[in-house]
Amino acid sequence: MAQANTDIKYLTPIAVETKKKKYCRFKKAGIKYIDYKDENFLLKFVNEQGKILPRRITGTSTKFQRKVAQAVKRARHLSLLPYVADLLK
Repeated sequence: MAQANTDIKYLTPIAVETKKKKYCRFKKAGIKYIDYKDENFLLKFVNEQGKILPRRITGTSTKFQRKVAQAVKRARHLSLLPYVADLLK
């Protein structure tokens, strides 16, 4: 008995999920200064426990990640943001 060729050939390539390219929101929006008194904006860079999110997750550039970290630390010092939290968001 002859074996049938079971190779499946596609006319178009199979769609592979690609990750969306990360970008620095500060460069894109042209933001020069990060205000440490704006706690609602700084909450985007902090997780539920109060830890600062790393660059690889947020996509910010090195320059602005340092500025974000400094702004979060200043906001913590002025009690605008907590140092530690159970459920921050």
